[in-house]
Amino acid sequence: MSRDLLKRVRALVYIRVIVVTLLLGSFYVFRIGYERLHYPTVFSLFIVVLYLLTIIYAFVLRWIKEPSQITVFAYLQIILDVIAEVFLIYITGGIGSIFSFMFPLSILSAGILLSRRACYIIATISSILYGLLIDLQYYKVVISTVSFYSEKDFFYNVFAHFTAFYLVAFLSGYLSDKLHKATQSLQERDTVLSDLKAFSRYIIESMPSGVFTTDLDRKIITFNSSAQDITQLALNQVAGKSPEEIFPFLSNCKEPLDRIEGEIQRNGETYPLGMRLSTLKDGAGNPIGMIGVFQDLTELKAMEAEVKRKEKWAFIGELSASIAHELRNPLASLKASVEMLSEKKVSGEYADRLMKIALSEMDRLNGIITDFLLYARPRELNKEPFDIHQSLRDVATLLQGYETGKKNVTITPKLEGSLVITGDAKQLHQVFWNLGINAVDAIPEEGKVDIYTVRKSHRIE
Repeated sequence: MSRDLLKRVRALVYIRVIVVTLLLGSFYVFRIGYERLHYPTVFSLFIVVLYLLTIIYAFVLRWIKEPSQITVFAYLQIILDVIAEVFLIYITGGIGSIFSFMFPLSILSAGILLSRRACYIIATISSILYGLLIDLQYYKVVISTVSFYSEKDFFYNVFAHFTAFYLVAFLSGYLSDKLHKATQSLQERDTVLSDLKAFSRYIIESMPSGVFTTDLDRKIITFNSSAQDITQLALNQVAGKSPEEIFPFLSNCKEPLDRIEGEIQRNGETYPLGMRLSTLKDGAGNPIGMIGVFQDLTELKAMEAEVKRKEKWAFIGELSASIAHELRNPLASLKASVEMLSEKKVSGEYADRLMKIALSEMDRLNGIITDFLLYARPRELNKEPFDIHQSLRDVATLLQGYETGKKNVTITPKLEGSLVITGDAKQLHQVFWNLGINAVDAIPEEGKVDIYTVRKSHRIE
């Protein structure tokens, strides 16, 4: 507020110079009514004094800063202007002077510079001084250049001027209030706007993510502190440059703008970034530039790698458990076959059959270990014709030697002849063996397991 008042007071000083130069200077040059002046030299000195006062005012304005001092100085200037106007009217004819219109200018100045109250104060001072001058002229206390004005003329002149002074004061005060309220409203709006801008700036500066904005020419104009920390670049190093110069991977970004990942070089090392680009718009929705929000993904990538590593080890653990289960089954078959052979209570033909089964289970063990070494990659199916009944008979033979504690379980294969199908013999043999073991384990004390096949259309059960 004080700064605005100081500007207006300074403007009054300059306006005074213009008024003195145009009005009084033209009066002096064109000598309109100049012959009625009693003291022409005094008029010239009066103009010089006004210029000197203006210089003094300008000099004093450099030293006053406090609002109260500025207000007092404004009152002082306007009151001195009123006194100067009274003196000017006196030396240019008094009641017949053409310069009485200058009083309203001072009243208007009071309204613009100060307040409605100041308008009435200056109007009152103007009325008192002007009325005093006219009274002195009427009673011939001062020299008058006119003698043809009657008493009514003097009275009406004073009344008309007083009325004009207060009307101007009223209008000027009204306009002054409107002006001050409008100024205050604008100042409050500017304050709110400044606060909002500062608040927005604080938010952007406080964000952990890097933020930059550009103008319509794609030149960077803002670069928050997080962006400077991530890129190790100061604002003055990126201002005026395009985003592609700072983030080369943006050259591959296609419209419409979306999220993109790339890398930047920092201190000779490469760092991953994730960035989202969008159009920056004003309050009316018009595009005014671009905004980019980005983050350093180094920690995130490290976390992802750690998660993948843990998932891999978890998978290996599950795979190991599965491998242990897969190894246990053929080992059980081998154990049963070897025990039956060691007892030497089986026929030669049956012993040969047990030996073939043992060798087959060894091959299956080798296959399982091979798959594990290949990181448990599922091998391709080896489809070929084979006798499913023979595979089931082999499983039945192995199950007969499978120890299940003190259980009394009878394995009965009800398979007649041969039944040739196309499939992976090894994997199906493993399936049959797992089913057989599960069946034996499900029997509490004693029971039997029947193994047979049923043909249904093109399907074998």
